[in-house]
Amino acid sequence: MLPAPRPPAQFRLPATLTRWTRPALRSLAGAALALLLLLPLAGCAGAPQPPRGVLLRALALQIQLTQSAIAQALDLASDPDAVPQVSRVRVSEQQALRIGEARGLRLVGQFDWRLPGDPIRVDSPFELYLQRGERGQSWRLARPVGSADGSTQEWITDPLPLPG
Repeated sequence: MLPAPRPPAQFRLPATLTRWTRPALRSLAGAALALLLLLPLAGCAGAPQPPRGVLLRALALQIQLTQSAIAQALDLASDPDAVPQVSRVRVSEQQALRIGEARGLRLVGQFDWRLPGDPIRVDSPFELYLQRGERGQSWRLARPVGSADGSTQEWITDPLPLPG
């Protein structure tokens, strides 16, 4: 019978080097792990989400435009000064897209809202299109409309009300 093969010798650092390199290697490994965990998140940040105030004003404007369109279709009087109170906006999807010649975003999620003087708060889903201003400093509410030939997407855009 042959003797069992000996395992290969392991490389060991001298004791004086081990005391200095082990913490450095641990720090380097921790930094590398943190980078690996953050890289997938950086890929999701292609289009920055608009500020919360922009979302609140855009949703309030969308509610007002929908209410006035319904009131007009039913030949009812509507109160143009009744600005809905929007809160708890939760964005679940975000997608960058072109709206006309400008950059835009499609946002999907949930929000709470209520009309002034109404005690009932409604939790509603939303799909919102926002068009980015030329310099990236402003936003407009964009609404898709069909085109005459049906081959292109046309948009109606409305400026968001000023904060205040």
